[in-house]
Amino acid sequence: MPATTDPLVSTEWVAAHLNDPAVKVIDASFKMPGVLPLPKDDYLASHIPGAVFFDVDAVSDHSNPLPHMFPSAEQFGRDVGGLGIGNDDTVVLYDSGGWVAAPRVWWMFLSFGKDVRILNGGLKKWIAEGRNVEKGEVALRPATFRATFDARRTRSMQQLVANLASRAEQVIDARANERYQGQVAEPRPGLRSGHIPGSFSLPYNNLFDAATGTMKSLDELRAAFSGAGVKLDAPIVTSCGSGVSAAVLTLALYRLGVENPALYDGSWTEWGAADGPPVATGPA
Repeated sequence: MPATTDPLVSTEWVAAHLNDPAVKVIDASFKMPGVLPLPKDDYLASHIPGAVFFDVDAVSDHSNPLPHMFPSAEQFGRDVGGLGIGNDDTVVLYDSGGWVAAPRVWWMFLSFGKDVRILNGGLKKWIAEGRNVEKGEVALRPATFRATFDARRTRSMQQLVANLASRAEQVIDARANERYQGQVAEPRPGLRSGHIPGSFSLPYNNLFDAATGTMKSLDELRAAFSGAGVKLDAPIVTSCGSGVSAAVLTLALYRLGVENPALYDGSWTEWGAADGPPVATGPA
C-alpha cells in the first residue's frame, strides 16, 4: 500500500463490518504508569463488540529496562497471533479516544510487515454516536502471524546522537511545549527536563479536534507542521516521552504522504536519563 493511502476509517465503516469474520478489531488503549483504572479494566468495562485488547506494555521487549520498547519480530508475531490476528485479516485499531496508543500500535504493525487501519475518533466518538458496546473479555481462536521487522521505521539513541552533528534528519517532539522547553518536571521521576538539541516542538494534541476526537484535515495537518518549522520533503524522526504519542505525529506525516517517518523508540525516557546525551531548554 502506498504511503499516501489514508489509514483512518470511520465509525460508520467499522459498524458496517463488525460481523465480517475477516475484520478484527483491537482496543489499543494506554495510560501513563500509575493512572487508574488500568486500560485493561476500562476495556473489560466497555469496548467495541468483538474487540480484543492489545497491551502495549506486554507486547514489548521485557529484557529492556525502558518502557514498552519494540519486541523482536518473533515475539510480536507470537503475541499478535495469540490475540487471534492473522496476516490476512483486516485489522482496525482504536483507543479510548485521545489518540493515545492506537497510532503507536499501528506503527508497530507496519514495522512488522502488516498494514492496518485506525478508527478515527476512537471509542469516544463511537460512544458519542450511541453505538453498541460490550463488557468482558473477547478471546478469539489463536492464529498464525508471521512478522518481519523493518528497521527503517525506528531510530535508536545512537542514531540520534550521530544526527546531532549531521542534522540529516529533522526531529519533532510530540510532548507538551512546557516539557519541551524544560519549564516543568517530567512525569517520570529521575529524568532531566528539556529537549533533544535542534529538535522541533509540535504537541500531538494539536493534530486532532478535542471535541470530536477526530484527526484534523490534511490541510490543517500540513499547516501545523509548517508552523512548527518542519519541512515535509526532508527526513523526519518523531519523539515524545516514551515512544507512544510520537506515533500521532508519525500517523499525521504518513497521511500527508511523507515516506517512512521514523520513530525514536526510547524517546525522552532514554534521552532524558541523568547520564544521557546533551539536553537543550527553552524555545526552538
